[in-house]
Amino acid sequence: MMAISSTLVGVPPVPGNVAQLLITAAAAGEDAPAVVDGRDVADYGRLLRRACAVAGALAAAGVAPGDRVGIFLRRDADAVAAFFGVLAAGAVVVVINETLRPRQINYILGHVSARVLLTSADLLQRMTAPLEADAALLDIAEVPASGQWAPVPRVGQDVAQIIYTSGSTGLPKGVTLSHANVWAGVQSVVDYLGITRGDRLASLLPLSFDYGLNQLLCSVAAGATLVIERSPVPQRVVRMLRDKEVTVLAAVPPLWLQLLGVDDFLTRPLPALRKMTNTGGHLPKDAVRALRNSQPHADLVLMYGLTEAFRSLYLPPERVDAKPGSVGQAIPGAEVLLLNERLEPCAVGEIGQLVHRGPTVTMGYWNDPEATAQRFRPHPLRPAGTPDAERVVFSGDFMYRDTDGDLYFVGRQDTMIKTLGYRVSPDEIVDALYGSGEVAEAAVSSESDPARGSRIVAFVVLKRRGSLERLQAFAARELPRYMQPARIEVRDALERTASGKHDTLAMQGSNDDS
Repeated sequence: MMAISSTLVGVPPVPGNVAQLLITAAAAGEDAPAVVDGRDVADYGRLLRRACAVAGALAAAGVAPGDRVGIFLRRDADAVAAFFGVLAAGAVVVVINETLRPRQINYILGHVSARVLLTSADLLQRMTAPLEADAALLDIAEVPASGQWAPVPRVGQDVAQIIYTSGSTGLPKGVTLSHANVWAGVQSVVDYLGITRGDRLASLLPLSFDYGLNQLLCSVAAGATLVIERSPVPQRVVRMLRDKEVTVLAAVPPLWLQLLGVDDFLTRPLPALRKMTNTGGHLPKDAVRALRNSQPHADLVLMYGLTEAFRSLYLPPERVDAKPGSVGQAIPGAEVLLLNERLEPCAVGEIGQLVHRGPTVTMGYWNDPEATAQRFRPHPLRPAGTPDAERVVFSGDFMYRDTDGDLYFVGRQDTMIKTLGYRVSPDEIVDALYGSGEVAEAAVSSESDPARGSRIVAFVVLKRRGSLERLQAFAARELPRYMQPARIEVRDALERTASGKHDTLAMQGSNDDS
């Protein structure tokens, strides 16, 4: 059995193997519920014993410290145990979204030279083609329910995990996290959200997505309970939240907008809910106000994160009503800089690029030194004479700061639309469309136009009584000409990426096919 530490839950030791999170939680209460999945409840003792068994099975398969191990499993207690088991074996975790196809899975496994893929016969049988990667396949069903294993010692700078971005443009990149990165990020989030052992955190997002994984890590770090819901149907999600008495709910904007379309969420408070968090995209101000009105007893925390730095900004709930459009200031233990093109600090109201520094800045992109050098750079404002040892991450996101120091997202460097000589933020247009009262969900993209440079295209799901004609009239009245969509396409639903964000490339593709 793993050595049990006396460290208190939620207070990490000197950063070493992240598997210590599970060990510590089990030491604080082996019988405490760790993962609730429908009627199945896995306590911390069961989870720890299963993780030990996974670590032993990987060692028997020849996995050595530092080897990469893929996890391609349904999101359940076994996947959670596999995550910590890989770490306990001293290996590097690569979680692969269960919805990916063989071509994408083969790419990820090949890119990291994975030694083993932990998977299930059920998922493999659903593949449209056999996997062609060199990784050995280990069926989770063949791993014993319990085992004994002493975790392989790791230091903070050892690689713990590689997270693959959604790859909306080009091939996905593998963001490489050290054990120290994970420790620092988890401790910061647990602290500022005030997560405790009594909390029940909803798991609605894939573990391959950093925001979804954060729910798992923060839950285990606090010795809390993770409640899994895999259904994409918002009515079922709301029923689960009520039935399982979820206290902490994390979602991305498209999911929040769907929940706001459910009467049982919009008009009936969830008594157990005490915290709602948003990141992964801009949440329109009208949606922020609707969330506050629908669940007024629950704190709403607006956040901003990037996979390359775990989490970067948060707006405390006491400021949300006054500043529904802000994403706040740096998380505890970090610093953010807002720099102009000359790499000088921006004045109040001046738009610049967000640069993050601190212990959560990850190690770079796996096997991609060129992309790493572009994004991870020397600290531009370090005092003269300071050794060039620190790397900061340039987010590629543009923001501005108000007189209180709170930040406001403007747009991404790679999504800003250049039209009629102006640089336009898609999020600003989305905000305006929601303000019409006609829209349940919206996303904005662009297409090439020789006369304008780019043509703005909006994809919308109208409310039950929504009218395209009224929406078009509203946009013409409320937006300057250069920000008005050249075309508004009405859809029954908007496509999403594997991480739950809006997939504008797929929306454009579905239009091409029609």
